[in-house]
Amino acid sequence: MSSPLRISLAKANLATATRLAELGRQTFSETFAASNTPENMAAYLAETYSPELQLAQLQDPGITCLLAEMQGQTVGYALLQENSRLGLPAEATAARQLEIKQLYVVEDWIGTGLGKALMRRALDIAQASQATAVVLGVWEHNTRAQAFYQRFGFREVGEVAFTLGQDVQRDLIYRKGLAGRAS
Repeated sequence: MSSPLRISLAKANLATATRLAELGRQTFSETFAASNTPENMAAYLAETYSPELQLAQLQDPGITCLLAEMQGQTVGYALLQENSRLGLPAEATAARQLEIKQLYVVEDWIGTGLGKALMRRALDIAQASQATAVVLGVWEHNTRAQAFYQRFGFREVGEVAFTLGQDVQRDLIYRKGLAGRAS
């Protein structure tokens, strides 16, 4: 008998940060390794996923990290940043946007509803935080993720450069306004 899905707020400790770094490396590799060079992947993973970096994120009061667990294993996560300026013009003064910086599920669990559950929880957090919108960046070639975000009402509003090792790629900026909020 499998255990039910459990989504919890990540604790800001080294054990959780280590688990999150390992999960980040695994899910990013599963998602993008086939489309990028090993050298660029290795450089990006080294600069983005380490227990020290994830601990600093977990300790940042503007960041919320959700962990999804099934059958006693952490199989997905979402990293949320308050007051994001992603997609806003330089002259904009207020940033009541919540950014989904990362939302990943272990490959074996894709299609099981875990991504949907993480997204729903992220949107609930955005509503509770009085955010006017939720934004995210998605690689222009990741059509599966684009379709997923569109099902939740996200729409493309711009683009931003994303550097993976030595390769500068194009991420699309997706945005979803929140009902009843000025955006």
